[in-house]
Amino acid sequence: MEQPGTQVAVDAPPRGWDRAEVTLPVLAFLSLIGGQLPSFTTRANVYTICLGGSMVWLGLSGRVRRPIATRLGSGTAWWLVPIGIFGVFEGSTFLLGTPEYPTFSRLADPLLEDELVRSAGYLAWLTSFWALVRR
Repeated sequence: MEQPGTQVAVDAPPRGWDRAEVTLPVLAFLSLIGGQLPSFTTRANVYTICLGGSMVWLGLSGRVRRPIATRLGSGTAWWLVPIGIFGVFEGSTFLLGTPEYPTFSRLADPLLEDELVRSAGYLAWLTSFWALVRR
């Protein structure tokens, strides 16, 4: 039984601001700002929470949703296995807190000291989160 108002046209044209020519420069600009902030400071945390919160709000409001043409296959669930292993490993090393078993984020700290590398990482985070928001 279909519910009214939940159907989205597959061939709906994108909005003027919801095109790659607009969103990628905006995300690049936002990542340059985020890359200039020192890691784990109050300003950086507030900036990240505000950006993430606004993207979550946009995703939940349905304003930027794009229809999914096909459903994911049954083999897609196997991708959760390495993600789960990574999460268990990262969480256990964080809880242990010993220098013999550092977390991946602690291992990435020397790389993220450079503002350009930190901005590139921020851009990767923003674009992947934006792709998740639009699904």
